[in-house]
Amino acid sequence: MSRRRLLVALALLVPLGLLTKATDNELVRGYAGGVLYVVFFTCAVLLARPDWRPAPVAAGVLLATCALEVLQLWHPPWLERVRATFLGHALLGSTFSGWDFACYAVGALLAIALSRVLRA
Repeated sequence: MSRRRLLVALALLVPLGLLTKATDNELVRGYAGGVLYVVFFTCAVLLARPDWRPAPVAAGVLLATCALEVLQLWHPPWLERVRATFLGHALLGSTFSGWDFACYAVGALLAIALSRVLRA
């Protein structure tokens, strides 16, 4: 897989993900970021390891993201301090939503499709 294409994809995904948080549309703000989160981290792993197959990478990112979602049910003080920062909130989230699991699954499927496009 072309690292240059992955870099371009990542460069586009970052502002797109940030824009999802700046919109007034509640559905986009609440759920589109979850889709893009999985796509971004799948592309990031493939950038670091271009010899790995996209589907297992996307599945691993999906599992990790689902684990982070479940972690949002836990609120120890030290973790709340991390979540209070912009980066901590962006990476870990703060509020559990079962709907996010569907968004993460869609993100994994999109990541696999995108990797096929980037390979062509």
